[in-house]
Amino acid sequence: MGWLPRLVFRRLAVLIPLLAIVSVGVFLLLQLAPGDTARVLVGAKPATPETLAAIRARYHLDLPLLEQYLYWIRGVLQGDFGRSIVTNQPVTDVIAQRLPLTLYLGTYGFLITVGIGLPLGIVAALRRQTGLDRSIVAVSVVGVSAPAFATGILLLYVFGVVLGWFPTFGPGRDFLDRLSHLTLPALALAFSALALVVKVTRASTGEELDKDYVAFARARGLSRMRVIGPYAVRNALVSITTAIGLVFVYMLTGTVLVEVTFALPGLGTLLIDSVQALDIPVVQALTLMIAAFIVVVHLGIDISYAVLDPRVRYGRAAA
Repeated sequence: MGWLPRLVFRRLAVLIPLLAIVSVGVFLLLQLAPGDTARVLVGAKPATPETLAAIRARYHLDLPLLEQYLYWIRGVLQGDFGRSIVTNQPVTDVIAQRLPLTLYLGTYGFLITVGIGLPLGIVAALRRQTGLDRSIVAVSVVGVSAPAFATGILLLYVFGVVLGWFPTFGPGRDFLDRLSHLTLPALALAFSALALVVKVTRASTGEELDKDYVAFARARGLSRMRVIGPYAVRNALVSITTAIGLVFVYMLTGTVLVEVTFALPGLGTLLIDSVQALDIPVVQALTLMIAAFIVVVHLGIDISYAVLDPRVRYGRAAA
């Protein structure tokens, strides 16, 4: 068996039990949430005890906790997350309706973050202790200090209301229209994550530039750009990959505040609405999906380490 299958197998041996623990934690925490789901469904209408009992029986809320969990997890393993208590639709259909918008927004924000953060970090590393370096670091500090919803409101007011360059609401229809509608939300999302990419890229690239092999390469007559690309930046990619992986995770989890700020019907607003309505099946499915996404991203980061750095690969193979 090659090093890659062994690595994936070892990681899965840890990650699968971790997901099982997360599923139990999600289930128990939602059961401890205040409020009665049956009464939430009834609303302000008067309800007899028989009516409430029928609602609980329909959604298996009258079963003991262990039986409720086993019933739910058995369905999850078969791809059935149950039905939404609010809309009575299959949970998978409810999520599928909102997922494309969140994926579009998260991908857009990720591309902006990496496309701007990596070059800025490299430039800051090459111009250390200069005015340009300090300016880049200052902007990144402002970005990490400003919450995404505050940045979103500022962008919305300046570029949407005052200047009128971008739409102020709605997700858009076709690809290009959606690109215009989601530019401000994506910028708000990216601005908060930009600092991490800039900081890690600057530190990692600067550390590589100070090493002896860079001086030897320059002494051999290699140009500055030839040394930076194939040598310094490539060796710094292991640390940078970690930052990019964390940004990738943030692009999904961070959309909650941004979608609420811009009134976008994505998974973020679905999660908020489901928590407020005590729509337990939807909240459970979304939380488990986010946890699985984070686990898969970390698996991808671990594999990328072995691909980018043979020392990591051989060390794991020897282990």
